[in-house]
Amino acid sequence: MRHQTTIANRFVAAVRRLGAVALLGGATAAALAAALAAVPAAADFRICNLTKSRVGIALGYKDAEGWATEGWWNLPIGNCETLLRGSLAARFYYIYAIDYDRGGEWSGHAFMCTRDKEFTIRGTADCLARGFDRTGFFEVDTGEQQTWTVQLTETGEMAQRPIAPGQPAGPSPGTRPAAPPLPGSPAR
Repeated sequence: MRHQTTIANRFVAAVRRLGAVALLGGATAAALAAALAAVPAAADFRICNLTKSRVGIALGYKDAEGWATEGWWNLPIGNCETLLRGSLAARFYYIYAIDYDRGGEWSGHAFMCTRDKEFTIRGTADCLARGFDRTGFFEVDTGEQQTWTVQLTETGEMAQRPIAPGQPAGPSPGTRPAAPPLPGSPAR
């Protein structure tokens, strides 16, 4: 998926740096290893499935090329998935999720294009005319944070895991209130 820088790439780069420094002496290499261990984790956009069902996820976002939707991530019960890796480039992201086992969905009034199979679709206009489904996504306001986690929960249930500051529990199926249109947001 887009926006992905992996921890593996960072690890390889760190090993290369350590290898070059190891020639200077064990103490220098040990000091560098300790400094690298203190580097904070990468910023990401994550989603967690706190329901009792398997969930399918589609994501909508705006980047330098315009609006895009991507899907499907399949989240088993109790698992989390990183949808975008690295620092977040936008304030607003859009989620649509389906409960595979019991039916229902997490949806909203920001309409974007999707399809039944894995997809990356550019643009939000004329979904049906272009052969796609027109699907209502709910809006996630990250408040311009660098990292964000959405937690999907059962209807009427609160998230069971602690949530880091600035990371709210996500909506329950069918309970997302309509949000007023924002400048630059997809068609509602």
